[in-house]
Amino acid sequence: MDHTILSALAEPRRLQIVELLQDGPLTVGEIADHLQIRQPQASKHLRILYEAGVVDFDVDVNRRIYRLRPEPFVEINAWLEQYRGMREEKLDNLDDYLQQLQNKK
Repeated sequence: MDHTILSALAEPRRLQIVELLQDGPLTVGEIADHLQIRQPQASKHLRILYEAGVVDFDVDVNRRIYRLRPEPFVEINAWLEQYRGMREEKLDNLDDYLQQLQNKK
């Protein structure tokens, strides 16, 4: 798991940008308007997300249109999957224990 991705997503504004981009591509100006921040701030956050591989962009005349890249989220999901398995195993063990207690009654 690339921790650069998690570091980029740890900042609340960048996470908000990712949530906005779930609905489709947006320009820097549109992102800034949605978040009510200045365009240079939005650009800074987008640069960090781009460098982490979370977003990509297309150039249309003199503006950049940003979109999410699916690969980092597949990677995060795979990383989390190992912890889901641990949780499910613990729940199964608890279920077995509770069943044993039930059978003793």
